Amino acid sequence: MDQFNFLNIGFLDILDIVLVAVLLFYIFRLIRGTAAINIFIGIAIIYLIWKLTQALEMELLSDILGNFLGGGFIALIIVFQQEIRKFLLMVGSTNLASKKGILKHLKFFQTDIAAHSQIDDIVSFCEEMGKIKTGALIVLQRNNSLEFVKMTGDEMEIKVNKPILKSIFYKNSPLHDGAIVIENDIITASRVILPIENTMDIPAHFGLRHRAGLGITIRTDALSLVVSEESGQVSYINNGAFILFEDFSELAEIIKEDLN
Repeated sequence: MDQFNFLNIGFLDILDIVLVAVLLFYIFRLIRGTAAINIFIGIAIIYLIWKLTQALEMELLSDILGNFLGGGFIALIIVFQQEIRKFLLMVGSTNLASKKGILKHLKFFQTDIAAHSQIDDIVSFCEEMGKIKTGALIVLQRNNSLEFVKMTGDEMEIKVNKPILKSIFYKNSPLHDGAIVIENDIITASRVILPIENTMDIPAHFGLRHRAGLGITIRTDALSLVVSEESGQVSYINNGAFILFEDFSELAEIIKEDLN
């Protein structure tokens, strides 16, 4: 009956599988929509082939693949440096205490959808700013703490609404420069200086606002909205990628879905 020992799965085996699944889920969230996803899939395929060659006792090929995977560890750190930094930031800076417990962060266990009642106002504001070509940069916080950028600006505690947004980004306002950070429909900081992304090629007509909006979404899981002062175009950025949308109604729905 030894051949049936594999059916004797214990609690630790199940826990091991669940933890690996959660880890892979968050890794996928970090790299989806980027070139890194293709590299990750390639590595996963090589790893599965290596395990298969071990099971089939193909010693030569198994040894080659094992050495490749082992020796390529440093190379993987270089290739995935942005994703690794973002993952460590997610692990180290997620504020579990303010999110009603750990289960809220594990998407597998979520049953209710968080309300983001002011997203329509934010999107409508961006649309209006685009029409009059007034620049704006809005960061929507998700799980990762943004204290490291909020400390560069002015702390606030104001409920989001369109008049407040207009007063902040009005061209002659002292708060116009920099970004604002919004957390759970509350503006928590203004005049924030965001990290500029210089490692990626983006169209020449995108300026510093777009590079800043791109930079914060690469380093954290935050979302950003950018209104171009030159063209009036509204851009939405998530996970280091510019997200396309047909109209502003669709944009609002995309943001609500991403926030949830």
